[in-house]
Amino acid sequence: MDPAILRHKTTLTFDVVGTVIDFESGILEWMRPWLDAQGVTRSDADILTTFARAEDELQRNRADLPFTEMLPRIHARMMQWWGLPTDDAAADSFRASIADWPAFPDSAPALSALGEHYRLIAVTNADAWATDAMDRTVGGLFHGRVTCDEVGVNKPDARVFQHVLDKFGLAREEILHFGQSQYHDIGGARDFRLTVAWVERRQGAAGWGATPTPERVVEPDLHVTNLDELRQCLLD
Repeated sequence: MDPAILRHKTTLTFDVVGTVIDFESGILEWMRPWLDAQGVTRSDADILTTFARAEDELQRNRADLPFTEMLPRIHARMMQWWGLPTDDAAADSFRASIADWPAFPDSAPALSALGEHYRLIAVTNADAWATDAMDRTVGGLFHGRVTCDEVGVNKPDARVFQHVLDKFGLAREEILHFGQSQYHDIGGARDFRLTVAWVERRQGAAGWGATPTPERVVEPDLHVTNLDELRQCLLD
């Protein structure tokens, strides 16, 4: 790693859903028993890519909605595409399940170590309620947060990253932004002229999983596959 990447860095801003929280496992853990109860069989890949397709549609048409509020709509759209009846109670249950989505095993140890040297700011398309729940999942390690319901728009919109600077009184040069999503984070942060680390959680797996397909793949300043690798790059 080029040591210049860390020059002047005081703050790590990061995506939460998909980077810290294993949202694909959370989606599948909720969706599999639901589909089984309907007598329907869908592959994991089909579930995840259909989720991504529905989220992409909402991102294009309702970028003001927090990811948390997209979840019931995503559920309904998935059921529609699969020819299944929509169910408001199930859609609400799917939304509520975000509080139970697991963290990646490396997330809490890595964030705990990094938090001793850098300020950790969660920058998420979720809302405050879900962000509080996800922070509890990793042991309350966030030092600050910026959420969609606070800004009024989702990443990759530049207004999200500008809000981070304004809220915390930061200069671009102080920030390393990291995330797993080329679609939501890497391209947008790079366009905003932030230093960027891509945590490619799906390295070696086919496709983009539950993350919408990006229009382009952006070369990051730092490329790792998990947060322990990021910790090693920044601290060892």
